[in-house]
Amino acid sequence: MSKSKPEVVVITGASAGIGRATVQAFAKRGAHIGLVARSHDGLEGARKEVEAAGGKALVLPTDVSAQDQVEKAAAAVESEFGPIDIWVNNAMASILSPFTEIKPEDFRRVTEVTYLGNVYGTMAALRRMKPRDRGTIVQVGSALAYRSIPLQSAYCGAKSAIRGFTDSIRCELHHDRSNVHITMVQMPAVNTPQFDWIKNNMPHKSQPVPPIFQPEVAAEAIVWAATHRRRELYVGLPTVEAILGNKVAPGLLDRYLGQTGYKSQQTDEPENHNLPSNLWESLPGDHDL
Repeated sequence: MSKSKPEVVVITGASAGIGRATVQAFAKRGAHIGLVARSHDGLEGARKEVEAAGGKALVLPTDVSAQDQVEKAAAAVESEFGPIDIWVNNAMASILSPFTEIKPEDFRRVTEVTYLGNVYGTMAALRRMKPRDRGTIVQVGSALAYRSIPLQSAYCGAKSAIRGFTDSIRCELHHDRSNVHITMVQMPAVNTPQFDWIKNNMPHKSQPVPPIFQPEVAAEAIVWAATHRRRELYVGLPTVEAILGNKVAPGLLDRYLGQTGYKSQQTDEPENHNLPSNLWESLPGDHDL
């Protein structure tokens, strides 16, 4: 790609958290960015940040669990900015709850947003990148794609599914001798609004399992992965420890997490179960990082 041509980037889950930090990181590079998420307020906030940094942004309110909406967003980006160079699949949803207390429709919703949203984003990107024989897809994963923890069965299942799906697509790209690159970035616990708005069936407020990293660290890793042809990137020592530890002693980790995983994902503050979550609808306001 010519250095005189701005990168054209699509980021799902762009309204807050890791996605919002990634928007800011690409904006500093002068990118033209398609902002994909459900929250119109959050997307407008992200758009202002992109333009203030010297980039351009297109606000695309989208539910990534709907394939037609994702395809429409991809078409709008290319119509406005030209061919997409980088597609970042980051959108997610989660529930903090024992598996037996999750409603089937809620489990399906997490799967559709976190897993199928990733699938649909990859479909839309490959439909455009493969004929041009160039482009990069970044799957924002998690250490939980390798080492599941209690109370997040839906999310862990979806992240594991993304890893399996991505491995399959890699094989197909090699078969086709395609220059399109697909990479996965496995994240540690990150300080984002996720834990303020996920559906929580537990007695206390949710929190990420320490140690907790800031979203700018995750964003820096995503930009690096998008611009270097690495198969996979582990972010932070806890991610490395979780993945390697699960290969060496998975049974020991099962028992350890069974003893510690409930407490480590909750604060001492009681949860207010009357507050809404963002599982089915986005919450009003701009939640930023």
